[in-house]
Amino acid sequence: FSKDNKINGNDSNFDAVLIHEGVLADKSVSKSLNKVNIIKMLISKPENSSDFTYDEKIDLPISINELNKKVVELNTKKEFSLNSSIKIKNYILDKNEKKLKKDNVSIIVTEKEIQLLELLFSKKKPLKKKYILEQVWKYSSEADTHTVETHIYRLRKKIINKFQDDNFILNNKEGYLI
Repeated sequence: FSKDNKINGNDSNFDAVLIHEGVLADKSVSKSLNKVNIIKMLISKPENSSDFTYDEKIDLPISINELNKKVVELNTKKEFSLNSSIKIKNYILDKNEKKLKKDNVSIIVTEKEIQLLELLFSKKKPLKKKYILEQVWKYSSEADTHTVETHIYRLRKKIINKFQDDNFILNNKEGYLI
């Protein structure tokens, strides 16, 4: 918190913030806390509750060792969650479930399709077939194969059949892109 009880949403010097329930009476503090993307732990007495959004409620009393253990555990869960899904256009690529989701609809994707989508998404420009072969399949750029075209064709077909979206994976003379 700063001197005026505000938290800086860009401050990456910490992984978690501990909030005592009494602090939440100030609505500006609650609003500031809801905007930051860090672990928020509410410290309160067991019988008290709050409408404030938090990741973990910690009942008092608690030892420092137990508090530290909870912060580490929540941070690990948050990192896992952040690394397990990617927002691509209006879709969520869930790498753990191996699904591409949009609204309440999903398709199952293979590990290679996940790698392909991650690569296309990570580079904000069209990618040549040879580059994709090297990065996803570890093939030599000299290999003569239709692996990329075949995988993209099959993935497009799944996406069109389930989501009716024929503009998800695009290609032009410069290569493939999302």
